[in-house]
Amino acid sequence: MYRFLLTPRWWGINLFVVLAIPFCVFMGTWQLGRFEDRVHTHEAAEKQPAPGTRAARPLDELLPVDTETSGRPATATGRYADRFLVPGRELDDRKGFFVLDMLRTDSGKALPVVRGWLPGKPGQTRVPHAPSGRVTVTGDLQASENAGTAGVGATGGLPDGQVGMISAASLVNLVPYDVYDAWVTLPKSGAGGSEKAVGATGTPADTTDGAARSGAATALRPVPAAAPEGGGLDLKAFQNLGYTGEWFVFAAFVVFMWFRLLRREAEAARDVQLGLVPEAETPGAGAAAPGEAEARSGA
Repeated sequence: MYRFLLTPRWWGINLFVVLAIPFCVFMGTWQLGRFEDRVHTHEAAEKQPAPGTRAARPLDELLPVDTETSGRPATATGRYADRFLVPGRELDDRKGFFVLDMLRTDSGKALPVVRGWLPGKPGQTRVPHAPSGRVTVTGDLQASENAGTAGVGATGGLPDGQVGMISAASLVNLVPYDVYDAWVTLPKSGAGGSEKAVGATGTPADTTDGAARSGAATALRPVPAAAPEGGGLDLKAFQNLGYTGEWFVFAAFVVFMWFRLLRREAEAARDVQLGLVPEAETPGAGAAAPGEAEARSGA
């Protein structure tokens, strides 16, 4: 009754089932592992002190930026060079822009420094000047932004002096020097905060901050550090959990359909053996032989 399993049609069905089930189980297990990794990362992050409360370390010791170093205070020394404004950024549900200054470090590379946020649109609000001379900044380390980062708007068609996202890939085309694949946001804006001027010998120097020199310029507001992407139980983590269920459902569906087809074929073969199905209606039944047809017509 089960000889139909040896037909070419069923060889193809069986091969598909044998390959599909392990593949679905593997993909479901992989997605489950991704979810468990995010859970472990979230639990480990909760046991550690907040990144902003840790002691500041030199920038080069915290690179590249990952879930462990994102948000940690980093220090860098250099001189401010080019300035860019980052429009379309919100703070406390108010629209405004970031003030981004490039800090040329001793290595020759520049570190993008978000010195603060201002309300309004670029060109309509006076921006405080950056401190002159050699300064040491301490800011919360952040990974380069991408098109999927929250708050990132248009990346093209902006006026000169404006950028849509804070990333080395976009900034390196606008300045004649290398750029770190990271940036920092100053937790305190203004003199006496996270920017300290230093003299040629490395001792503190009395340098007037740009906010004081700019007169009526609006005071910069600090931009809080963003949580690292993929470092906790976010939407992506639960997407991994949902994909896990989908792959196991697919595997169960393949098994169900195989048994359903097997049962239908077996019942059809049994009906033929019992004579419940007319010979002309059975699969593979051919036309009557010529002799038989003449005999029937003569009768």
